[in-house]
Amino acid sequence: MNPSREQKIRDVIRRSQPDLTVVLENIFDPLNISAVLRSCDAVGVREVFVVYTKQYLQKRGLVLGKRTSGGTFKWIDVYHFDNLEECFRRVRARYGRILATSLGEESSSLYELDLSTSTALLFGNEDDGVSPEALALADGNFVIPQVGFAESLNISVACAVTLFEARRQRAAKGYYDVNPKFSPEQQVQLFNRWSGMLKEKSWHQQQAHQIGTASEEIRPVYVARDPLVPEKAPRNPIPLTNFDL
Repeated sequence: MNPSREQKIRDVIRRSQPDLTVVLENIFDPLNISAVLRSCDAVGVREVFVVYTKQYLQKRGLVLGKRTSGGTFKWIDVYHFDNLEECFRRVRARYGRILATSLGEESSSLYELDLSTSTALLFGNEDDGVSPEALALADGNFVIPQVGFAESLNISVACAVTLFEARRQRAAKGYYDVNPKFSPEQQVQLFNRWSGMLKEKSWHQQQAHQIGTASEEIRPVYVARDPLVPEKAPRNPIPLTNFDL
């Protein structure tokens, strides 16, 4: 690894925000997921949670687009669930609260939130938004104020707007420079993990991790993964919609 590449990786790690994440519920379009990953990487999010409870999405599986994500999925751990309660349990064990994007009587404005604290941001399906079941499990909900005729933004755009508001707040507290979130020891661990990934070019370190109720606890992002994993599961043809069932 040349010195400039090494310095770039160390800078990215130092500016990472391990107490900020995104949860995606039943997002249909893989391009939207990939665009979200790109925004996550841009603000220092190092893991993302994707849950599919709709049958046609469960059958299709999770697809990550390399071109749309700009290759950022290599640097972000993506966890894939088919059980909403299990997804929320795992997320809540790592983050202080889960806030959903949903318009309602008790919705707060995005710009009234304190996003400098540990937070998971939940975004819902392109057509239906966040499900009532997920909204009931969330710790609160918010909206992005708009003044036009459209009532909502594209999910990837809404996620980007929200994440960059979080970045603005966190930058004001020095979390991207003088007060990094990772300890020096954790930064070294993550650098070693990423260095090993680049050296081995192992496909499994660039794939979504399927998590079920019997899965082991999710490791912190800076902890190295076991290189011995089963072969990739066969991928179902795409696109797959509700009419294909």
